[in-house]
Amino acid sequence: MIKKLISYKPIIIVPGQLNSVFFEIFFKALKYRKILSPLLLICNKKNFIKNAKKNKFTGKMQSIKNLSEIKKKIINIVDIQIKISKNKKTQKRHNNKYLENCFNTAFKIMKKKLSYKLLNGPINKNIFLKKKYLGITEYISKYFKTNNVGMLIYNKKLSVCPLTTHLPIKFVTKTITKKLIEDRLKLINKFYLEKFNFKPKIGVTGLNPHCESVSSFNEDEKVISPAIKSSKRKGISVFGPYPADTIFLKQNRDKFNVILGMYHDQVLTPLKTLYEYDAINVTMGLPFLRVSPDHGPNEKMMNKNLSNPTSLFKALEFLDQN
Repeated sequence: MIKKLISYKPIIIVPGQLNSVFFEIFFKALKYRKILSPLLLICNKKNFIKNAKKNKFTGKMQSIKNLSEIKKKIINIVDIQIKISKNKKTQKRHNNKYLENCFNTAFKIMKKKLSYKLLNGPINKNIFLKKKYLGITEYISKYFKTNNVGMLIYNKKLSVCPLTTHLPIKFVTKTITKKLIEDRLKLINKFYLEKFNFKPKIGVTGLNPHCESVSSFNEDEKVISPAIKSSKRKGISVFGPYPADTIFLKQNRDKFNVILGMYHDQVLTPLKTLYEYDAINVTMGLPFLRVSPDHGPNEKMMNKNLSNPTSLFKALEFLDQN
């Protein structure tokens, strides 16, 4: 469908599931400031037009079949069809197939290196991924056969990286290894050097409260500390482990560009408390830039015109400037 390479790289956007606040925050985000990169949405055209009218979008749009047709300052759309059924279970399958087709179309563009900027809207992981993947990060990395990937919740002042992503707590201790920590630290260091041209200072949390354990095996001493020491010897600016309950105090967090935590909520909860919607989800380790707003589809907020577009705007801005 998308054939010809052009001289500028568009931002490829997969809006995500149909029942989400994406288009509300998308049209709000476009009002914040102009995005210089061309925008290419891979979605159902009828659904886009319906949402454009609902959100009083007065800009121009066009359908395209080749990337050579893309234009700046308007919304370019690759129209993806979706089947409609009155049966709820059947429609759910149709919706999932629609999402799969959207992602596959975007992936073909990225594989052909026609762009290196991919943004996806919020996805209900339980419905779309059907528990086959922990999240969209893993779904995309599986397609591109990239083993060492990481989730970076990025903010200019401070970013965080959970060593384990959407993994139930009962599996966390079994997953943490010295090699996994070393690989993630290497990935963070490489990402910052390539994208921001500086070596980041990385703080690492412990796993246990106060980095102590009443058990005979203390992961902080036996796994995390050795990984930090070996990474330091390789030239990575990394420190820790630090107790998770104090590392986010201002006098501590100001020492670091990134904090690597052992599990999802250990680092995402304090970051969202500090910066709320001023953060984006970046996948490190892919052969292109993939970002998404740092929140879910939020179906309950649909049609209320109350959703905060900051994270999506920051995601668009990040891709526009890279």
